[in-house]
Amino acid sequence: MTGGARLAERFEEHRPRLRAVAYRMLGSLGEADDVVQETWLRLDRHAEEVENLGGWLTTVASRVCLNELRGRERRREEELDTSVPDPVLAAPERDDPEAAALLGDRVGIALQVVLGTLGPAERLGFVLHDLFAVPFEEIAPLLDKSPAAVRQAVSRARRRVREGAPEPDRDPAAQRAAVEAFRAASRDGDFEALVAVLAPDAVLRADGGTAMAALSKVLRGSRAIASSAQGFRHLLPFGRPVLVNGAHGVLTVVDGAPVSVMAFTVVDGLVARIDVLADPERLAALDLTGLTGPDGPDGPAGLDG
Repeated sequence: MTGGARLAERFEEHRPRLRAVAYRMLGSLGEADDVVQETWLRLDRHAEEVENLGGWLTTVASRVCLNELRGRERRREEELDTSVPDPVLAAPERDDPEAAALLGDRVGIALQVVLGTLGPAERLGFVLHDLFAVPFEEIAPLLDKSPAAVRQAVSRARRRVREGAPEPDRDPAAQRAAVEAFRAASRDGDFEALVAVLAPDAVLRADGGTAMAALSKVLRGSRAIASSAQGFRHLLPFGRPVLVNGAHGVLTVVDGAPVSVMAFTVVDGLVARIDVLADPERLAALDLTGLTGPDGPDGPAGLDG
């Protein structure tokens, strides 16, 4: 095996971790792949200088992500109130090693939304330290800060995460029961049943992108969300269960095209957060292999089947 082939093989061993770091930093699957590619290109140019490959790759990928986060902050391209990150979808009935490697054990959509509200330094520090166990001493040079300053930034980020991303129920059966109860009440037009399955301070965030900007909104409170749910009753027969960032959710497909992805955060048996991606451009870019099937409630992938 040539030196170049061996280097490529070793890089592939680190690819899942690098993609996971970049996704959690940026909330975009396409941008995460771009970061991984840029990291490979830099390795190819500097391979002879690298001693600790894993550490070097994480550092380079983090710097690329940091530059992107700082650029976003300058451009103010994202509307944070309604922005929903790219979801990672998987079929609920089978293992998906690639999705598992990307997500780890705590990267629900709600957490990704909160990460999107953090400043670049706080986000990078929190992701690397709290999600990937990178020591403060190794993060500090990336941010041109002291380890103590990084520790303070991560502490602030951690408080915001706790406040904005409630710890979800881990029991898949409890998650699914709450999602099915929400859909059943929506289908039946039962306002009080909807209110009962929603947490009193529940939040719904919908991201329609530029093409469907009228759909973008944030609703707060169970009664406001229950009232709004009547507006999508006609789409309910076209929903099918999926795992959205590891939690039970719903993918709506009409005539073979994805219309929306709904991510649910269930806390103490009640729906506490609903994050809806309805941006046609971003939906079209998702990998839906094995997730789409015959439309309608009688199809094998239908939630009500």
